[in-house]
Amino acid sequence: MGLLSFKGGIHPPHSKKSTENLPIVDYLEPKIVEIPLRQHIGAPCEPVVEKGEHVKVGQLIGKAGSFVSANIHSSVSGTVVDVKRMNTAYGFDVCVIIENDMKNDLHETVKPKPDYKTLSNKEIIDIIKDAGLVGMGGAGFPTHVKLSPPPEKKIDTVILNGAECEPYLTCDHRLMLESPKKVVLGLQIIMKALDVSTGFIGIENNKPDALETMKKAAEGTGIQVVALRTKYPQGAEKQLIYACTQREVPSGGLPMEAGVVVNNVATAATIADVFTTGMPLIERICTVTGGAIKTPKNIRFKVGTSLKELIDFSGGYNGTPEKILLGGPMMGVAQMTDQLPAMKNTSGVLVFTKEEAKIPEATACIKCGKCVSVCPAFLEPIQISAYTLLHNYDKAAAYKALDCIECGSCSFVCPSKRPLLASIRVAKREIIARKKK
Repeated sequence: MGLLSFKGGIHPPHSKKSTENLPIVDYLEPKIVEIPLRQHIGAPCEPVVEKGEHVKVGQLIGKAGSFVSANIHSSVSGTVVDVKRMNTAYGFDVCVIIENDMKNDLHETVKPKPDYKTLSNKEIIDIIKDAGLVGMGGAGFPTHVKLSPPPEKKIDTVILNGAECEPYLTCDHRLMLESPKKVVLGLQIIMKALDVSTGFIGIENNKPDALETMKKAAEGTGIQVVALRTKYPQGAEKQLIYACTQREVPSGGLPMEAGVVVNNVATAATIADVFTTGMPLIERICTVTGGAIKTPKNIRFKVGTSLKELIDFSGGYNGTPEKILLGGPMMGVAQMTDQLPAMKNTSGVLVFTKEEAKIPEATACIKCGKCVSVCPAFLEPIQISAYTLLHNYDKAAAYKALDCIECGSCSFVCPSKRPLLASIRVAKREIIARKKK
């Protein structure tokens, strides 16, 4: 197959050279972990441990609060110091604070699962649900929900996102190079859970080493490893689906409407770990980089480790940091402090200098249409933004603001530096809030 792609998109600077050739290093012994009970889209978990209680690695400490939720487990063994509300990347949430005794005692529930080939679809999904799996590309959507489409939605294809199209981030790239068989096994388990025979792993062609490694790992499995044209946002669900299958997800619809389920390669690798070791989702890999980081790294860390510890492990600050982002620079969220816990969906910790973080001054729109030409969702960003700035959310909704995938391509290309994405995000939140009333 030739290079696959979609209409629209942009080519921001990759900024990956500082970490793309660096192997993953471990930082797995934090003295204290602060584990939020909301690390996912959906309802927060209910704590099932108390202050003073001793916990073990892999022990359930937060039970899912609804179907759209995900269990939380202890990433260390030690004593629960407190259970209280704290600042997290998601807001002010209940956290379980655990002092690490450095013994790494495993909870009795942590043991390998039966061969997935001998299990029913429901048994596989239940194991994934119990393990607290979420989308690890950044969205944090509970994985068992994705794997439980309504009976009338017939799924025939699974796609793994290995594009990693966000600038700076290289943790998925390194994962595919260092643990390709885990990624393939995880995809096979997902395909068995959904009873499908077609599976893709999509990787941008600026990662030829990952393409070659994954193709070798997938030999004889029937899984197709496909090269995607390097273009942002190639890894967005709807764009990835179109690139791999030429199917379009309808306006307002989900990937299941096109018969497809999309997961991240890191999610698949973690599913493989769950079945081979029994360990729930308690650690992940992230990229710590940016001009204000002395020694950028790809780090495997325990969930609940503070951002400051990860930054210190990367040599600390290079001068005075101006901005901290969780995720990539296009869709990541700025944080007010480094005293926050890293979570299941922390794919990147980017620390920028004042020059890198500088926001240009906006000027009047010149009606050039560039935002329309690059929008991968075929929207008119300037119209949605204009009506939002006038507080006319009905008109913003009429221009399909809710179809925006928040990739930021419009803001990137705007010669007038209009606050397009920021205002569209406001519109989406207001429209959704009004629908709930």
